[in-house]
Amino acid sequence: MDKIPSFTIDHLRLLRGIYVSRKDSIGAETLTTFDIRMVEPNRMEALSQGSIHTIEHLAATYLRNEPHWKDSIVYWGPMGCLTGNYLVMKGDLQAGDIVALMTDTFRFIAQYEGEIPGAQPKDCGNWSLHDLAQAKKDAQRYLTEVLEVIKPENLTYPQQ
Repeated sequence: MDKIPSFTIDHLRLLRGIYVSRKDSIGAETLTTFDIRMVEPNRMEALSQGSIHTIEHLAATYLRNEPHWKDSIVYWGPMGCLTGNYLVMKGDLQAGDIVALMTDTFRFIAQYEGEIPGAQPKDCGNWSLHDLAQAKKDAQRYLTEVLEVIKPENLTYPQQ
């Protein structure tokens, strides 16, 4: 089998940031998949399951309600390696196009108070696996250490 493109990225050099993972054409529409990398793979501790699950619920809720972008949001979900999330959006977009959106999203998570949306048994398949306190810390760290000081190297995958 051929190695899929996301497994050809040098994860030993990958920094935290926002990256275009792939672009797909479906009819006349382009879908852009973003790699929202919150921790450096294999060099930083992975996100906890409870934290990334809470980040998933809060980010998906925020993005699908954000007035300017909500109609472009297709999917938000965690990476199995627990180092970040995937965001799929309608449109032929670049990483820089969504820095403000991700900044607003992670600020929302970092400041969130209240009941986690969709964290009830009737709404979620693993409703008790949430950690709001840790999600807020992880979001704040990504916000202040990456998004608010983003550099070109946080927007382009490392060259092979």
